[in-house]
Amino acid sequence: MTPLRVVQWGTGNIGARSLQAVIEHPALELVGVFVYADDKVGRDAGELCGLEPTGVAATGRRDEVVALGADVALYMPRSLDPDDVVALLESGTNVVTTRGEFHRPESLDPALRDRIDAACREGGSSIHSTGSSPGFITEAIPLVLTSIQRRLDRLTIDEYADMSSRHSPELIFDIMGFGRPPESFDQRRVGHLRDAFGPSLQLVAEALGATVDRVEAHGEVAAATAPIEIAAGTVEAGTIAAMRTTVSAVVQGRELLRFRANWYCGTEIDADWSLQSTGWRVNVEGDTPLDVTLHFPVPLDRMAETTPGYTAHRAVNAVFAVGDAGPGIRTSTELPQIIAKLGEERST
Repeated sequence: MTPLRVVQWGTGNIGARSLQAVIEHPALELVGVFVYADDKVGRDAGELCGLEPTGVAATGRRDEVVALGADVALYMPRSLDPDDVVALLESGTNVVTTRGEFHRPESLDPALRDRIDAACREGGSSIHSTGSSPGFITEAIPLVLTSIQRRLDRLTIDEYADMSSRHSPELIFDIMGFGRPPESFDQRRVGHLRDAFGPSLQLVAEALGATVDRVEAHGEVAAATAPIEIAAGTVEAGTIAAMRTTVSAVVQGRELLRFRANWYCGTEIDADWSLQSTGWRVNVEGDTPLDVTLHFPVPLDRMAETTPGYTAHRAVNAVFAVGDAGPGIRTSTELPQIIAKLGEERST
């Protein structure tokens, strides 16, 4: 089997884990790396992800990467640059991305969708968005669990994130808003999650033959009932210790699918949310009810070094399916099941 020639675009937390997986993959050949930071330009790909040298140097020039004519680009920047994506697709390079914009084509801005479709036609290429959440937990798992249903009343995905071991006061208190008065909750976070998860839920609902009336979202908080000591500091009693944001796909006036993000610094709160350890719980209400829990069996102090793989690895495993797809924006309902190609890892 001839290895697929792969470019890694972006080497942040997720991108670096993806890069490592590509280098070690027996059926992939790394041919290029695009980086944003000046101090990464010229450095060996292996150095950027903690492996031995590979002989592939990173570049910050788009034209150099596009000219490689890679089979697939793993596109993982912090923000979307349509010009970069269009250039890759026009050149004939397929794109797998952990960016969430492409989960459902109909949810894209029409002008952007037209640009992407035109680029795919010109290059005979395809693009696919995936990851852990949204992606694996909002598409792959629900599609499998509903495959034994004939009547679905509601499917609820709860995502749990225990933030108590994060050693970042800026993240916990300044950015996320824990430890503040409950009335200070930033509703912009609700809109962000609606935009991130709504298209994924709509995609699944439509695959099941349902017509979504609308996507709704709301946020709520719970206060600490006593001071909670966490790695970042102290969450005082009466201040925000847990947040829950719910995104729902409404069909015929009722929630058919919903995703709930539960972020918390402790369980001593003034709400009965039945918080669980970091991971997911999927509850299926219907004629074949199911209740599935997926915990991350990782100590909290190692979570930061482990969790990037949950997002990066699914994208790496998807490159083979996307490479075989026809031109266009390809969704989870159009591609075959993503199956990991394991085999022996390459020595580096």
